[in-house]
Amino acid sequence: MKNKNTAGHLAALLTIIIWGTTFISTKILLADFQPVEILFYRFIIGLLALLVVYPHRLRGTTRGQELTFAAAGLCGICLYYLLENIALTYTLASNVGVIISVAPFFTALLSHIVMKEEKLRANFFAGFAVAMAGIFLIGFNGSRLELNPAGDLLALLAAFVWACYSVLTKKISGYGYHTILTTRRVFCYGILFMLPALLLSDFKLEPGRLAQPVYLFNMLYLGLGASALCFVTWNFAVKVLGAVKTSVYIYMVPVITVVTSAFVLHEQITVLAGAGTVLTLAGLFLSEGKR
Repeated sequence: MKNKNTAGHLAALLTIIIWGTTFISTKILLADFQPVEILFYRFIIGLLALLVVYPHRLRGTTRGQELTFAAAGLCGICLYYLLENIALTYTLASNVGVIISVAPFFTALLSHIVMKEEKLRANFFAGFAVAMAGIFLIGFNGSRLELNPAGDLLALLAAFVWACYSVLTKKISGYGYHTILTTRRVFCYGILFMLPALLLSDFKLEPGRLAQPVYLFNMLYLGLGASALCFVTWNFAVKVLGAVKTSVYIYMVPVITVVTSAFVLHEQITVLAGAGTVLTLAGLFLSEGKR
């Protein structure tokens, strides 16, 4: 059991490390791709990769289970990323980064209400307060706090939607199916729900753009790494650790972003960003503690 818990923590950590670096690939691709196009291509690549890795069918599902898969696809694959991208057009990236980090708090509340076995502990709320203080320092380091109601509310809604996805993933893990099969089914529903957004946007089916090595590499990184691999490892972590314990790893995303920016983009880590990183990690360990 201890080894399984360790595997769950390592899976969550690997997922967050990759997700924390995706901003670089997304930033590069945005030069020639729309946000919804990047979203569509990355999950198509992810779906195909999971089909190649585990070419088996998911059989024997009930109507209720299929509805849960569909809800997870709508929340975690379609709505979360669309809301986040739309929020970025209305408000500052720092606002979105901080607000999205509220997701573990929503996850804890929903898990307590829906999944009765997930108990709310004082250390979780203490860790949440410490981590949010650190994330706030990282997000608004050297910049002014600017409230943009429309964008900020969309970011808050995105955080709530991700919490819904986490709870749904925990429920799906109880069905006993292989994690790759359930992740693939969720991808299918997510892509299906994404189609109306593609039709409403100026979507261009021009795969020739991926002939450029820099675009191809970054799209594959998002599709194979951030989608196919990470959603499987995240769902595995939720299955082993629970929705609440896994969700607190979201606190690390701004930390990974700061470190990656320093190494890849050669951005300087300021005193505030350093202090914020220490607080965020302290909040993570406090939330994960048993007392």
